[in-house]
Amino acid sequence: MNAPERSIASEPRLTSLSHGGGCGCKIAPGVLSEILKGTAAMPIPKELMVGIETADDAAVYRLNDEQALIATTDFFMPIVDDPYDFGRIAATNAISDVYAMGGRPILALALVGMPINVLSTQTIGRVLEGGASVCRAAGIPIAGGHTIDSVEAIYGLVALGLVHPDRVKRNSDAQAGDLLVLGKPVGVGVMSAALKQGKLGDEGYARMIATTTRLNTPGPDLAALPGVHALTDVTGFGLAGHALELARGARCEVHLDWRAVPLMAGVRELAGQGFVTGASGRNWAGYGSDVVIPANFAAEDLALLTDPQTSGGLLVSCSPAALDAVLKVFVQHGFGDAAVVGQIVPASGAARLVVR
Repeated sequence: MNAPERSIASEPRLTSLSHGGGCGCKIAPGVLSEILKGTAAMPIPKELMVGIETADDAAVYRLNDEQALIATTDFFMPIVDDPYDFGRIAATNAISDVYAMGGRPILALALVGMPINVLSTQTIGRVLEGGASVCRAAGIPIAGGHTIDSVEAIYGLVALGLVHPDRVKRNSDAQAGDLLVLGKPVGVGVMSAALKQGKLGDEGYARMIATTTRLNTPGPDLAALPGVHALTDVTGFGLAGHALELARGARCEVHLDWRAVPLMAGVRELAGQGFVTGASGRNWAGYGSDVVIPANFAAEDLALLTDPQTSGGLLVSCSPAALDAVLKVFVQHGFGDAAVVGQIVPASGAARLVVR
């Protein structure tokens, strides 16, 4: 006899099944560095253009003179309770790493871990439907995947893409004198914290879904611009963490103009009310020693500076001469919030992030 089907109405909230949601699930940067420190060095084939050396967004493997394969994976626990929206956010976030390398996605594999004794097949199916809808929007198939019975709900993708070898954009190639352009506003982690506590209204939720399900399609067009030197996307380590990666890769300083950073409407007030993820504090503990902030920097601003972004925006390092073209590409793809947020300057000592 088959087990009776559970009622969706009787199921727990998705976010109640996870100890952290979205890219806030990432292992803290300091802990991750300690874990990876002991890993044995492996042979690196000459075709491997991008590996783990600079904590870049994806691996890139040269296939021939015209094509390089981009390979990445990303998955996490629910950041929202609606299963369809959860699937959409997770898929958008995973595909973003292909765009962040300057490539175009070609296919995906689904990674699914679900507590099948807790969630109905209808709910799990809606998660997968949400992910599939984003893949259709990106013009790619979900060509396979893997499923397991898991204590916590987990969903994500392996995403593969192609890029011309000359257009691969690493996070380590920023140059002194470059300007930094951010494609999406910051604040997803704060909004998710408010949502989990039932304090995010319908308008706030709509804004959160709109930004986290917007594919970072400007990536390939940005990579085609000669003045674009480096690309990355802002995710679990927050704007500060990913800007610091640019600084370290270039052996320079990143000077960030905090007043120019676009914020999602209402998030500063939410942060001031204490709706902050635990990952924000872990991020600061992991890299705060390499970040200089003003003496009067408000606590809510620090929370947003380190706020983990799920499916965050592209962060572009480009020459001043290329700025107009970069902003034009963003606007053409519907990213009207894109803004110049800082610049790359020669380091006076060790690479660091200086917030002004």
